[in-house]
Formats: sequence, C-alpha cells, structure tokens
Amino acid sequence: MNVTLTFYTNPNSRGRIVRWMLEEIGQPYETVVIDYQKASAFDEWGGAALERPVSGDPNDERVRFFTQVNPMGKVPAIVHDGHAVAESGAIIAYLAETFPQAGLAPTPEERADYYRWMFFAAGPIEQAVTNHRAKFVPAPEQEFFFGYGSYKRTLDELERAVQAHPFIAGDRFTAADIYIGSHIGWGLGLQTLPPRQAFLDYIGKLVNRDAFKRGVAKDEELIAQAAARAA
Repeated sequence: MNVTLTFYTNPNSRGRIVRWMLEEIGQPYETVVIDYQKASAFDEWGGAALERPVSGDPNDERVRFFTQVNPMGKVPAIVHDGHAVAESGAIIAYLAETFPQAGLAPTPEERADYYRWMFFAAGPIEQAVTNHRAKFVPAPEQEFFFGYGSYKRTLDELERAVQAHPFIAGDRFTAADIYIGSHIGWGLGLQTLPPRQAFLDYIGKLVNRDAFKRGVAKDEELIAQAAARAA
C-alpha cells in the first residue's frame, strides 16, 4: 500500500497531539522529523525555532516543509494526497472527517459540543495558557478584547466542560478528546495548568488508550535516537 500521508513533527512539540491522532486512525504514514536549532534548545522556552536546512534540494522533505508545507516554520503539519494541513486542531478535524471509519468524527448529536470545545482549546486555552506561562496578565479593563478574558475564567470553563459528560462531546471518545486531552496533559506536565481533580480525572480516562501509548512510544524512540546522535 502506498503511503500518501506525510507527518512533519518534532517529538518535543505539539506534534505529539497529531501523532496520537494518526495512531488512532490506523492509516500508514511517513514521519519527517524537523530538528530545533541547537542554540534555541537552551533558552527558557525550551527551543522554539526550527532548524532550516542549508540544502536547497527540492527533493529533501525538510526543504519542502519550509518552502511548501508550512513556510511559517511551525510543526506539526501533514500532507495528505498532495494537500498540506497545518495547525493541530485543523489536522485533527481533517483526519477525523477524512477517515470516518475510525469513528472519531462527531455524530449530529455530538457536533455542537465537539466544535465548541475544539475551538475553545485552539483559541482561549492556547492564549490563556501561553500568556500565563509568559507571565503576561491582562489588566481587568483589557479582558474584554482578549478572546479568553482571563486565565482563571478560562480554567473554570474548561473544568465545567470536562465534567459535563464522560467525554468532551458526550458519552463516547471522539477526536475532540485527543485535542482537548492533549492540551490538558501538556499543561499538567508543564505546570501551566493547575492539577484540579476534574482535569486529572479526565486525562486519566484517555492515557490508557492503546493509540496514545503507541504514539508516546514512537516519540520517545525519536528522542532517544536524537540523544544517541548527540552523544
């Protein structure tokens, strides 16, 4: 079977979200690892800049990534049947709809909560958590023009969302749980989200999935390989 799905990532990035999704859909895919710049690995944010290849060879997948797939130079991204998709939430939604046999797209009854909380994670949660990590706190009079209002209000709403149903869109696991669960798991790990019991209970239901474990194992293997090369 020809592989028509290419995954551009770094194992220490939001690419882990998409890795989990790829393992859930069960389709063959090729992984292209984009390294971080060596100098950026020691900054306080853990290395945000990706290493651009010196080569101009158009057949080099890393060159293709920076010139055609996502010239912004941010991972993750995928190319499927010649179509590039960037942004983690967009990739998750795209894969869920493109491979319906995986059963991760929403039913009509789930659609409202599914899209509400997917976009809530992509917008307010991303903004609130990253600003909080950067120690930027909007003044009360500024909150109205920030999409998330305040860090606390965002966390309270997220807590309410994960407590409303067994899963984020209802009674069953969907692609939205991959996206929201990844944000919560990442935030708990980095301590940018407080360990509220609702968050711990929710993520606890997700991390035992076989696809999640396979994704973690593959990313940990890439990290180990990179460490061995650097030794």
